[in-house]
Amino acid sequence: MGIVAIRMGEEVHVWEIRTPGGATGLEFAKARMVSSDRVLAHSLPREIEVTVSRTNGEVLARSTGLVDETPTPMARLQLAGGEVRRANIWPEQSDIGTPVILPGGEVGLLRTWSNAPDGSEWTWTVEFRNTDNYGGRGVGLRVIPPESGT
Repeated sequence: MGIVAIRMGEEVHVWEIRTPGGATGLEFAKARMVSSDRVLAHSLPREIEVTVSRTNGEVLARSTGLVDETPTPMARLQLAGGEVRRANIWPEQSDIGTPVILPGGEVGLLRTWSNAPDGSEWTWTVEFRNTDNYGGRGVGLRVIPPESGT
């Protein structure tokens, strides 16, 4: 499970992305991060289900059957009135600094993005900067943006 920039007193959200199928679907990613109403996700399956909750299990938003056929490597997931909206996108300047959920749930911050006008190629940078707050047990690593000063 990816974790981004969590500090004492900050609200934490858990983003669960699943594909439909079977009794409960198949997990694509489960990411834990400081609350954000907008994230990017890389390489999403064609159809997904998304649940966003607090760490105590309180569901903030849930959507099923999120399909976007647009052939892009990124999707923007946006919280809106108890639902999650999906749009497959080519990231823009306004997306720089946004958390990116990777398959499996690792989370980083989008630092750079460029793509060919025809979408035939793209270059991007995601930053992972970790500290171990769990005494070397290798769990719960947190991503700290450099401007945070810690």
